[in-house]
Amino acid sequence: MPEPLSVSREVARRFLALHHLLAPPRDLPASPTSVERVMARLGSLQFDPIGIAGRNHDLVLHARVAGYRPAWTEELLYRERRFYETHNKALCLVPMAELPYYRIAWQRAAARHARDTWTDHGAYAEHILARIAAAGPLGAADFEQEPAIDWYWRPTNRARAILEALWEAGVIGLARREGNRRLYDLAERVYPPELMAREVPERDQLRHKLLSRYRAHGLLGSTGNAELWSGIEPRGPDGHLLGPPIRPGLLRELLEADTLRPVTIAGLPASRFILTEELAILARAEAEVEAGPASSPPGVAFLAPLDPLVWDRRFLAALYDFEYVWEVYVPGPKRRWGYYVLPLLFGDRLVGRIEPRIDRRARTVTIAGLWFEPGFDARRADGFVPALRAALADHLAFAESSRLVWGAGLGGWARRIGHPRPSPPGPPALSPRP
Repeated sequence: MPEPLSVSREVARRFLALHHLLAPPRDLPASPTSVERVMARLGSLQFDPIGIAGRNHDLVLHARVAGYRPAWTEELLYRERRFYETHNKALCLVPMAELPYYRIAWQRAAARHARDTWTDHGAYAEHILARIAAAGPLGAADFEQEPAIDWYWRPTNRARAILEALWEAGVIGLARREGNRRLYDLAERVYPPELMAREVPERDQLRHKLLSRYRAHGLLGSTGNAELWSGIEPRGPDGHLLGPPIRPGLLRELLEADTLRPVTIAGLPASRFILTEELAILARAEAEVEAGPASSPPGVAFLAPLDPLVWDRRFLAALYDFEYVWEVYVPGPKRRWGYYVLPLLFGDRLVGRIEPRIDRRARTVTIAGLWFEPGFDARRADGFVPALRAALADHLAFAESSRLVWGAGLGGWARRIGHPRPSPPGPPALSPRP
């Protein structure tokens, strides 16, 4: 393994802002091509359907792309098939071109569901496939109501459960979503045949899945919470490992191939790892830190709760001195902040939290909460107030809302920020493709 590169904490934070296309935020051109550029850089965008402030992948893209419209990603997913949904770290959007490297998710799901789909419900699964073959894309509501069966966390309608199992195993594909309703079609009508025919050795697939975590985050280590590495180690139905861990060997192979390089950060105990192809970005970060503050104040970004930048919560605390807990599953009385709270990035610093809530019927965005880190004087920080005002105007446009409402106890910020108008949105449809 090569000797680790050594960087300061300031350089590490600057590198991450550059790697994540957040220096400054919302700076990529207002175009679907910018969505593809973000995907090319990060490689994996986690999907979550909760839309209180916007769906997770849309928030990730909105933080980076000027005038971002969710319709751009919908078209890239379901019309152009540039991306598709699969299980990586969790349910993620990934490039369609990388499908052969993610087939192991299908293979493992097929083995996991062998009994609950084909042994216990084989005739019904065949019935579903025959209906889809004849009618085209269908969802659970298109099938007769069936008794609930045991499924993951709770009993679930049989049609929905078997559709999910067939999709997880790659037998059917996600044709499109209509709101939170999923419509499925036969895999051969969703995925390009040349990609379906290509076979990649299992070890190469696993190495690619591990690399995808380093590619998305930018500076992961070799440890961290279990969710960071989900889907890499083979596990049985009970969740226990099937054999010794394989991740250390995969990481060693990536280092030996010079795909990753080790990096030590001043004051942090263990090495992190950077893509070798991003050493030029690291050099740029070092040069910018050495040059001192930029002439213009930085921007503000509202980070998605599952943005790759905040995946490693322990590292976030160590590098940014910022504790982030996504409290969406925490009972109300036990929450410290709020239900759907987004970290506030100001330049290279995480300076607070904001809770925007979209009301699509009323076309409003309500700021239910705003919290700043100890030691950060939001009122006096150079450029922060206008940067926050601009971020709020952009969020109004993203939410297709016309009015900002300030929640209880935020009257001072209402007076300071006012009621910004929505920023001009990006073009509504995809540009013509060559």
